Amino acid sequence: MSLPCIARARRFEPGAHRPFFMASEQVGWIREQDVPLLAAWPDVFEIGAAAVKLSARFDENADRRSAALAAVIGALAAQGRIVGWRDETYAVRNAFDGAPLAYIERAASRFFGTMTYAVHLNGIVKYADRAPQLWIARRSETKATDLGMLDNVVAGGIAWGLSIKETIVKECWEEAGIEATLAARAEPGRTVHVLQSLPEGTQAEQVFVYDLPLPDDFAPRNQDGEVGEHRLARIDEVARWIEDGEMTVDASLATLDCMLRHRWIDEEAAAGIDTLFVAPLIER
Repeated sequence: MSLPCIARARRFEPGAHRPFFMASEQVGWIREQDVPLLAAWPDVFEIGAAAVKLSARFDENADRRSAALAAVIGALAAQGRIVGWRDETYAVRNAFDGAPLAYIERAASRFFGTMTYAVHLNGIVKYADRAPQLWIARRSETKATDLGMLDNVVAGGIAWGLSIKETIVKECWEEAGIEATLAARAEPGRTVHVLQSLPEGTQAEQVFVYDLPLPDDFAPRNQDGEVGEHRLARIDEVARWIEDGEMTVDASLATLDCMLRHRWIDEEAAAGIDTLFVAPLIER
């Protein structure tokens, strides 16, 4: 079976983008249609036929790069070119443990195609007398992206300054009312690498997948208004939602990873997913 989420996770055309560099390192991808917008800041960007570079005059440190980018990002947001402002800082870095080259508003990460990081938790309820089930969330209609779609019980981007574990605790409480002591039981799965074109730009993201065993008497309770509802569903129901494209790409891949590791589905049901557990071959 060929699932649409697996193909979409690598639906990206390098030829429709220009690599984005800072400090001699490629850190992102900018769509050809967006490159002319940056010409308004000739003192910030060096625009060439093959690439866009942040001017070397800002190479002194990450703070200088950040300040230069902040002025551009604010102007692009005012023009409606960058949407979904979060007031959340992301670090520009090609490895999660790498030193940040700059700091940008989260909403700008897809415009510049910079690498982002996220955690997704599969909320698993196991029973003594029947098959396990999964808690699934429906994203609020007011979310900046993928509004109204089905999602994992907990999922969120990792902001600068937070570790994976700290993000898990934070997101568990905000999205599902899961206390820190219970969130600490999260068990690591695999890491999914996504590189896909979206209406707002490029999603280049590493998704750290975790499983969280939940008591059978626990019911998620959203705290931050970002989840419309929660459902406790059978494995076959969730598999059908993935097949029908009702779940987000990220959540679909995180859930498939869980199902494969627990052998709830056959490998043939998720043919091609193994390629997503390694970084794309496109040079970063």
